[in-house]
Amino acid sequence: MPLHDHLLTAERRPRVVSDCIHLIDEEVDRKGGLSGFALKAAFKAVKAVKPGFIAEVTDGLLPEWVEKLEAHFARWEAAGKTTSFGQFCARDAATVAERLLEVTDARARKGGHRTVLALYEKLRSGAKEHVIAAVPGLGRVVDRNIP
Repeated sequence: MPLHDHLLTAERRPRVVSDCIHLIDEEVDRKGGLSGFALKAAFKAVKAVKPGFIAEVTDGLLPEWVEKLEAHFARWEAAGKTTSFGQFCARDAATVAERLLEVTDARARKGGHRTVLALYEKLRSGAKEHVIAAVPGLGRVVDRNIP
């Protein structure tokens, strides 16, 4: 069964979005140092500029992110599901991160709120490292939401 059939049902999608938002909040909170400070400030600014933006964007991008995860999910199933999907993705976190960032990069190029776009462009150079760090958590989100 394709991943989208598990995650994007009317029953399960709101829970997946909520889990993703919780993961994003945890990942941002965990960041330290100067880059962490910049990321936290940008995240706070986005939330202040447009409340509900994180949930809206997460829900809007979810189908494309799931599409990017489909190949990894199919390989995990073909490998016999000998580990959790989160552990499977963590083994190739850089590739998973790059696929997910393809979605956000394409969305950023389409335009949107200028302040948010400016923040995205400012932080994009370090985004891959942050997404790589989040891949195991994303895999756990998937694990929790597939039967």
